[in-house]
Amino acid sequence: MRRDRDVTMGIKFKPITNGFGAYASGINLSGKLSKMATEEIEAGMDRYAVLVWRECAISDDALVKLSKRFGNLEISFLSKVRGKSGPANKSLVPISNVEDNGQTLKRDGRRLGSQIANQFWHSDSSFMRSVAKYSFLSARRLPKEGGDTEFADLRAAYETLPNDLKILIEGLVAEHHVFHSRMALGLIYTPEEIAASPPAYWPLVRIHPSTKRKVVFPPVHIRSINGMSDPEARLLVTELLEHSTQKCFCFTHKWEKGDLVIWDNRVTLHRGKRYNLNEPRILRRITTMQP
Repeated sequence: MRRDRDVTMGIKFKPITNGFGAYASGINLSGKLSKMATEEIEAGMDRYAVLVWRECAISDDALVKLSKRFGNLEISFLSKVRGKSGPANKSLVPISNVEDNGQTLKRDGRRLGSQIANQFWHSDSSFMRSVAKYSFLSARRLPKEGGDTEFADLRAAYETLPNDLKILIEGLVAEHHVFHSRMALGLIYTPEEIAASPPAYWPLVRIHPSTKRKVVFPPVHIRSINGMSDPEARLLVTELLEHSTQKCFCFTHKWEKGDLVIWDNRVTLHRGKRYNLNEPRILRRITTMQP
C-alpha cells in the first residue's frame, strides 16, 4: 500500500445512547480522507449527531484540513473581537480560559464571561445568518475535574413534544442575538456594539436537510419570537428548553486530552459544565457552514 494513499473505509461506531452519540474509531483523522471515508463520517453524523474520537491528538493544521472536507469554514465572530490574539487562522476558535501569555483569564473580564456563557444550552453560531453545520472540538489541556460537555438530542425532543405544543410552534420564527446570553450574565455592551452585530432569524421547528427529521430549536441565543410578547416568548423558550434537555435526551462527554468531538449544530444543543477557573482548560473549535 502506498504511504500517501487516502484514508478509506473501516470506521467503527459504538453507540453511546440509543441512537444519539457514538464513539468512532478505525481511521487516522490527521491523514487525507477519501471521498468514501468522508461520506461514511457524514452517514455516522446523520445517524448519531455526535461522534467522539479518542486519542486523536490532531494538530491545528490537520484540524483545518479535516473540517474543510465537510463544508466551508466559518470565520468566527470571536475573531473580530479578540483582534490579534489567538490562533492566526480565524476559523480556529480558542475555547479557553488562558491568555496568550499563559495566565488564566481575569475574573472580571469579558473574555472569561464569554467562556462562562458556554455553560448555557446553545447551538454554535445560531446568531449568524448562515446555518452552522458541524463543530469540531479538540481537547489540548484540561482541568483536573469538571469542564465536561453535555449534549441534547433535538430530534427526539421534537418527536416527544405534546401535539398542542407542536402545533403552537410550527411556523414561529425566533430572533437570535450574539450578546443575549452574555448580557444575561451581567456583561455590558454599548449600543454601538449591539447595533454592529445584527440578529439572525430561525424557525423554532427545523428540518434536517439529509434525514428530513424535524427538530425543535430553542437555544439560549433566542431574544424574541416574531408575533409574541417578550414574556410569552421567554416562557415558551423556557418550556421548550426544559423539555429538550431532559436526561433521557442527553449524554455527557467527559474529556480526555487528545479527544476530538464532532457534532451537528442543526440537531443538537450543548453546554460546557462548571470547572475550576484557576485551572487551564484549552480546546480548539472549528465550525463548518451548511451550503
